[in-house]
Amino acid sequence: MDGNGRWAKARYLPRTAGHHQGVKVARKVVEICAREGVEVLTLFAFSSENWKRPQGEVSTLMELFISALRREAKDLAKNNVRLQVIGDRSGFPEKLQDEMSTAEKITADSTGMRLLIAANYGGRWDLIQAMQQLGQRIQNGELAVEDITETMIGSVLSTANLPEPDLFIRTGGEHRISNFLLWQLAYTELFFTEKFWPEFDEDELQKAFQVYQQRERRFGMISEQINA
Repeated sequence: MDGNGRWAKARYLPRTAGHHQGVKVARKVVEICAREGVEVLTLFAFSSENWKRPQGEVSTLMELFISALRREAKDLAKNNVRLQVIGDRSGFPEKLQDEMSTAEKITADSTGMRLLIAANYGGRWDLIQAMQQLGQRIQNGELAVEDITETMIGSVLSTANLPEPDLFIRTGGEHRISNFLLWQLAYTELFFTEKFWPEFDEDELQKAFQVYQQRERRFGMISEQINA
């Protein structure tokens, strides 16, 4: 969800204004995706590299995160949306960690769309923690090196037991995935838009869906095999 700060700067507003507007857009996107039958929606809210930003901006993001979790959790549960936070929570203040756990508990019984919030997340971190888990099992004698498979690696990633993404959307005009779901995006269709996240709307989301529907996903096969 890129471009909050640049959107605000273009309007001579503080960068934090862009983050506040971005929260409103996130809420709307969640509503639309749930309505359209999306099974899993992952929002990249805070990367492991975002700690490098000015301290005031980081503090604002933490407060926004806390208030959004408190405000939205019950509504998500009412709409049968299950919330899950992925990433290294240990880097966050204890207060925010508690809010994450509480929000997950409130929505735990929901059976509809899964909403993943990637916070203090990085694709490389995800792979490292997965390798550490498997390495520990090897060290304990529970697993042999030659037994490691793609499926096994997927089972220890933060998105374990969830389908790999079909569609990746990046706002803000940048054409890169910036350390997001590196393993999981291997066969994902990519959609890039020049719109900043605070101005991302339903029309642009539907455009992304339409572009996805026009793609032929071959997974290494040829068109004739797919058609057959």
